[in-house]
Amino acid sequence: MTEGADTEKSPSLSEEYERMEKWLDEHPEFTHDYFARKAKRSMVDGWLIAQALAHSPGLNLQSDNNSSGSNSRNNSGANTPVRKISAQEFDRGDPLNPILSTVDGTPTFIGPSTSSTSLNSAKYRRPRTELRALDEKQLMYELVIDICNDLDVTSLCHKILQNVCILLNADRCSLFLVHKRQSEDRYLEAKLFDVSADTTLEEVSENREAIRIPWGTGIIGYVAETGEALNIPDAYKDPRFNDEIDLQMNYRTHSILSMPIKDCEGQVIGVAQAINRIGTKDEPFTSHDEKVFASYLAFCGIGLKNAQLYEKSLLENRRNQVLLDLARVIFEGIFSHVFDLENTDFDNSDTFNREWPAEPRFPIHIGISGFTATTGEVLNIPSAYEDKRFDPSVDAETNFKTKSILCMPIKNAQGKVIGVTQLVNKLDGSVFNKNDENLFEAFAIFCGMGINNTQMYETACKAMAKQRIALECLSYHASAPADEAHRLKNMVIQSSQHYKLLDYSFSDFTLDDDDTLKASIRMFIDLNLLERFRINYETFCRWLMSVKKNYRNVTYHNWRHAFNVAQTMFCMLKSGQMDNILTDAERLALMVACLCHDLDHRGTNNQFQIQTMSPLADLYSTSTLEHHHFDQCIMILSTKGNDILCNVRQDEYEDVIQLLENAILATDLALYFKHRGEFFHLVQHKEADWDRDRDRDLLRSMMMTASDVSAITKPWEVQKKVADLIASEFFEQGDMEKTQLKIKPSDMMDRDKKDKLPVMQVGFIDTICMPVYQAIAKISPRLAPLMEGCKRNRHNWLSMAEQKNKQLADECNRENDCKDDESTSNCDVGKTNSVDVSESS
Repeated sequence: MTEGADTEKSPSLSEEYERMEKWLDEHPEFTHDYFARKAKRSMVDGWLIAQALAHSPGLNLQSDNNSSGSNSRNNSGANTPVRKISAQEFDRGDPLNPILSTVDGTPTFIGPSTSSTSLNSAKYRRPRTELRALDEKQLMYELVIDICNDLDVTSLCHKILQNVCILLNADRCSLFLVHKRQSEDRYLEAKLFDVSADTTLEEVSENREAIRIPWGTGIIGYVAETGEALNIPDAYKDPRFNDEIDLQMNYRTHSILSMPIKDCEGQVIGVAQAINRIGTKDEPFTSHDEKVFASYLAFCGIGLKNAQLYEKSLLENRRNQVLLDLARVIFEGIFSHVFDLENTDFDNSDTFNREWPAEPRFPIHIGISGFTATTGEVLNIPSAYEDKRFDPSVDAETNFKTKSILCMPIKNAQGKVIGVTQLVNKLDGSVFNKNDENLFEAFAIFCGMGINNTQMYETACKAMAKQRIALECLSYHASAPADEAHRLKNMVIQSSQHYKLLDYSFSDFTLDDDDTLKASIRMFIDLNLLERFRINYETFCRWLMSVKKNYRNVTYHNWRHAFNVAQTMFCMLKSGQMDNILTDAERLALMVACLCHDLDHRGTNNQFQIQTMSPLADLYSTSTLEHHHFDQCIMILSTKGNDILCNVRQDEYEDVIQLLENAILATDLALYFKHRGEFFHLVQHKEADWDRDRDRDLLRSMMMTASDVSAITKPWEVQKKVADLIASEFFEQGDMEKTQLKIKPSDMMDRDKKDKLPVMQVGFIDTICMPVYQAIAKISPRLAPLMEGCKRNRHNWLSMAEQKNKQLADECNRENDCKDDESTSNCDVGKTNSVDVSESS
């Protein structure tokens, strides 16, 4: 019964409220009077806060009653909208205080405490007809009370001008506020212009256009600069008067009374101006008007300063909220990239998703950002093209015009510069000011904390990934036992001729595991590496066995493959006489690199590591497996009993390790493709200089590639068998891609496409192998057998492809169910192509 009664009353109450609100709208004087008499402090404060927030862009206010509605967003930090703001919001009046302050030498965001003063309740303002009936003393009192509690600068200025019109019986008034950017850059701006006693705040706010007057210019500028009042009986006879406004508004200015508005410290904060006394237009303002005007403006100065301070406090609070939002955004995300963002990139912050470009790289000592990075200084450049550090080519590449730049260092907790952030061009065309610097400085500090945390997080992730890999390796591998090394030490090492190590046609198929170890020792002995670097023989034997032990039992990328790569390198050095070009340290690094270049290979390629999100992919973003092979090599070299470089001088040791890393990384075909063009150009145009470090780097890299793929140069029987091993390992990866990743593998990884092996081998030869062998054959004719062997195998693979093509054609003819286009497609298998060959090493 009660619920039903309430339901019936609801519509009538709603209608009653609507009628009541409509009546209040139609009787504003009663509404104002009622609010002035009945409102409590909490209501006034609530109104002020609501008005301040309502005019803040980017902030959507909802009442508590609506917060649980279906369209309301979850009130959590993660869903707080990023506030979009304009720097112009902070440009009203004086610059805001610096965000970062110092207490006892420690940087802090917490500024000095300020005591708040209580405000008296607002008093209802009498109608103007009653005000005009008061005597001068009573009128002054009423008009002072009218402005003392108004903390909105615009509203206060409007009241001041209306009251001045009443006090002086002036036709219209204007008020200009001083803007203090720097002492040499001050100006005045019309807060409200051309206000009469009957002009409403809405009218002057809607129609107001910014009128700026340079400091010391005209009547207003003179009063502001000197602090003196001006009573001008005839404006057109004063040279400081500008009649442009009269012409624009079709108005005639006769007399002017212009006075400064000062704060309690005597500083000019504005200028108020009364124009034309009502009555006789030619009658000027009197000396008594000057006294009344000065007395009233003394109170106005206090009220205006308080309103500016209050507005400034609201902006400070607004700025703090913005910075808190920025801090949330920064600390929620993990980033370590260089981005080039535009102001439109965050128009839809809820759905924003950017595909980041490749990171641009800048030398740390060059340009504006380089200067800030090296010195840690803030750069505020009003005109970029007048600064010698600015590079105009940046604009030429992007079709953009850089005008002003604000460049800020990003520092970590220790004060070290870890990055640079830059703002370019304010949207309103002005230059960056002190407020921008203060806000940007706080943003940079948050960025510093966020980036520092990100780097620490990434370091921790890499450390965890390394730990997981190390544990995995330790569980699978172990250093070779000392007794096995001792056994190898006592074995008889045959000559290079016995093992046929100097033949390009060498094959390991006739050797057992001990023979591969003894042959490896022979290669190092013949290159004089053991004696030259004072390598202990038993330590070398144990290191060699540990290297062998750290290869997994995969189909192709195993110890046998590493041994064959080392044999080819040895043959190039001795038979190809490349040891006449390279130093002892280079020869040692290349031989160690060949034996170690595929350590702990898992039988899958780099792409598979990324697709399966393996710990290796977390640890290395490029050349994933190659970096791991090098790390494994260093781990073995650093293990006691395997440290074959322990007797090498420190400077020579560092040189060998650097050469070793470059050599192992060079087996990544992505790097081969990146650098081979430069190498081919040097060789083709006979511009190579082997005394030049860069040319030697390229030569060593190409020799590593030539050794790594040298199975393609072996006799046909060996080549065919090795190709089957490689294909089997690839097919095993393809099977895992199908079953684990649920993706379609490339043709070379697809067991169902094994018939395409001959044509893929031809493509592999043409794309990767033949170019490098042709190039090195030009360097030394004694390396030509590698190229000749590659050519012979290309012919054999091509013949096999053509034979396969003929078999397919015969099958099509016999079955008589193959369409012409399908037959043509099948017959294309004999053509040379290079699809997907880049992964086949």
